[in-house]
Amino acid sequence: MHVLQAPRGLSLDEKRTKLLEIFHESKDFYQLKELEKLGPKLKGIVSQSVKEVLQSLVDDGLVQGDKIGASNCMLSPFTRYMRNNLYAKLISSLLELPLTARDYCWIVQNRLDSAKETRISHEAQRDELTATIEHERTLRPLTESRAAALEQLSSTKQQLAALQEEIDAYGACDPVKVEEKKRAVTLAHEAAVRWTDNYSILLSHFTRQTGMDAQDIRRYLEIGDDYEDIF
Repeated sequence: MHVLQAPRGLSLDEKRTKLLEIFHESKDFYQLKELEKLGPKLKGIVSQSVKEVLQSLVDDGLVQGDKIGASNCMLSPFTRYMRNNLYAKLISSLLELPLTARDYCWIVQNRLDSAKETRISHEAQRDELTATIEHERTLRPLTESRAAALEQLSSTKQQLAALQEEIDAYGACDPVKVEEKKRAVTLAHEAAVRWTDNYSILLSHFTRQTGMDAQDIRRYLEIGDDYEDIF
């Protein structure tokens, strides 16, 4: 008897590829609710998974969001370039590649664009800092008195560093740390006295209630005779 097997569901990579096909084949942009209808109808993608798949494409830069009026629309960089007629020849040649290869090209292109933007930003910051340094230099010409003051400042900083190293070497003798230790010892002594008092009260109460000898109790609990000798 032939047993029919349930159809296998699409993997995440297959869903990503098929959802991208909607953008590439139509060269159009869509809202999420439109994709949730087109996914099952055109590509067999379960409607509930469209949002997750779309987000993974956005994270990889394969799909981008645009604000059109009050609506958020999604489109792929491929669609954007085609609609703006930019790099049309290059994109047409990419159409001959497998979809996964085109995806890789878009990821590389997005990373390249991001790196270029970062470089431009860093260059602008560098130019601004250079201009600020030059401006400050014009306000502070290097005269003999200024050179002497800078030399004195450098020497003083070196002395300060040496003194700080010496302080760190004798850190255990720092007056503040010594005072903290004294305070900690006092608190520990007060706690020890308090607990030995509690022990004496409890031992006295127990011996009165049971009639047992205090020495027997001490011996059983392995408590020495000098337990209460706290100075």
